[in-house]
Amino acid sequence: MPAIDRRHFLKTSAVGALASATVSTSVLAQSADAAKSASTPDSTNGTNARPPKVTRILAEFIVKTGYQDLPAQARTEGVRTLMNWVGVAVGGSHDETVDRAVAALTPFSGPPQANLLGRTERFDIMNAAFINGVSSHIFDYDDTHLKTIIHPAGPVVSAILAYAQYHPVSGKDFLNALVLGVETELRIGNAVYPNHYDVGWHITGTCGVFGSAAATGKLMGLSVQQMVWALGLAASQPVGLRESFGSMNKSFNPGRAAANGIFAALLAAKDYTSSDGMIEAKRGWANTISTKQDYREITEGLGTHYESTLNTYKPFACGIVIHPAIDAAIQLRNQYHLKPDQIERIDLRVHPLVIELTGKKTPQIGLEGKFSIYHAVAIAVIDGAAGEKQFSDAKVRDPATIALRDKVNTVIDPAIKPEQVDMTITLKDGRKLHKFIAHAIGSTEVPMTNPQLEKKFSDLADGILSPAQTRKLMDTCWRVEQLDSAADIALAALPG
Repeated sequence: MPAIDRRHFLKTSAVGALASATVSTSVLAQSADAAKSASTPDSTNGTNARPPKVTRILAEFIVKTGYQDLPAQARTEGVRTLMNWVGVAVGGSHDETVDRAVAALTPFSGPPQANLLGRTERFDIMNAAFINGVSSHIFDYDDTHLKTIIHPAGPVVSAILAYAQYHPVSGKDFLNALVLGVETELRIGNAVYPNHYDVGWHITGTCGVFGSAAATGKLMGLSVQQMVWALGLAASQPVGLRESFGSMNKSFNPGRAAANGIFAALLAAKDYTSSDGMIEAKRGWANTISTKQDYREITEGLGTHYESTLNTYKPFACGIVIHPAIDAAIQLRNQYHLKPDQIERIDLRVHPLVIELTGKKTPQIGLEGKFSIYHAVAIAVIDGAAGEKQFSDAKVRDPATIALRDKVNTVIDPAIKPEQVDMTITLKDGRKLHKFIAHAIGSTEVPMTNPQLEKKFSDLADGILSPAQTRKLMDTCWRVEQLDSAADIALAALPG
C-alpha cells in the first residue's frame, strides 16, 4: 500500500487564536529575527532561510510563562486532561503489563519517593513516572491530540506527578507545568507530522520526552539556558516504534518518555550541557528523524494559540480511527434494539488509514482487539459499549463475538475521511439500516462532557478504589488549582 498522508488524519475544526497574556516579546521577536536570517536550506519551503532557533525560543516560552499567563480555555482543558489521565492510570494499574514492570524494577528501584496510582508500591521518581506512564497507556484509552495522534498526558503528567511527591509543588504550578509540557510536545509533533510517524516512529514517545523535560524543568525552576539543555538532552532520547503496537511495548513508550524527560531536566539543573540547537540543527532531532520540518508549527502563535486546547478524550478503549464505526454501531443498536442473531452482514466504507492501522481480522488477545475494526464493531453491537471490558482476552475469543465479527466487511473508499464512517447493517429480514458518522463522540466537534469523563473514570476505578475513594480522587483532580500540594492527587489514588 502506498504511503498514506496523515496530514488530515482526523482533522478537527479550526480553533481561533485564544486570548491570553502576552509571552515575553523577546521570545516572539527572536523567532521572527531568526526566521529571517539566511544560511542553510529550509526543507519546508525550499528557500535558503535558516530555521529559527526553536530550541531557545521554546525554552524562553516555557521559563517565562506563568500560570497567570494561561488563557482560561487552556487551564480548563488542562484540568480535563489531568482528570482523564488519572482515571486511565488507575484503571490500568493492575494490568499484567504493570505487574511485570513492577516485578522487574522493584529490586533495582531507588528510594521510595513516589506512589504508583491505584497501587501501594512506592518507587524512585523516575521509575514511578515510567510505571504510571505504562499504566495510563496500556488500555489505549488516554487523551489524544487528533492532529498528530499524540497521547499528550502520559509522558507529561506521569513525570510531574512523581516529581511533585519529591518536591513540594502547588496545584497552580502543577497545572501550569502540565499545560506547558503538553504544548511543547504537541508543537514539536506538528512540525514533523505526518512524515515522522509514517516511517515508523511512535510519536507519543518521541515527542512526549520533550513535554516531560519541559514540564519537569519548569517545576524545577530551570533557567533559560538550562531549559535549552534539558530540551537538547530530551532530543537525544527519542523512544518508540510503531512496530510495538499490539504488544506491551506500546505502553512502554510514553512511560519511558516520562522518565527520560525527568532524567534530562535533572541533568540540566546541574548544568549538564547539550547543543543549543538540538531540535533544529542540521544534524539535530527534526532533521535526523523526519523528512518534514515545519518550524512555523513550533513558533507561530506561541503564547496566544494553545494546541493543548485541542486535546480530546476517548469514550472507547481502542485505536482512535475505530471510534466512528463504534459510534455508528452503538447508535444503530440502540435505535433499533438490535440483537446479533438478527444481523446478516455489516458493511463499512472507510478511509484507507483505518485498515492500515486497525485491519486485524482475527485478533487473538485483547491488545490485538484494540486494533481490529472487525472486533470493535462486533462488541459495540453485542454490548452497546466499547470500554476496557470489551477488549479483554475473553471477549476477543468469545464465540458469539467471533461469529458477528465474521459478518463485518470493509470497503476502502478514499472519499471517506479518516474521521468518518459509512455503515450499513443488513438484517436477515431484508431491512437495511444506515448510519453515516461525520464526527464521532470524543472529537473536538462532539467532545466528552465532564459527567461523561466522570463515568469513564468511575468505570475504570471500579474494583481498584471504593466508590468513596473514587469520588474523592475525582474531586481532588477537579480542584487541582486550589491544592496547596499537587501530591494530594497521588495520595488520593492510593487504594485502602
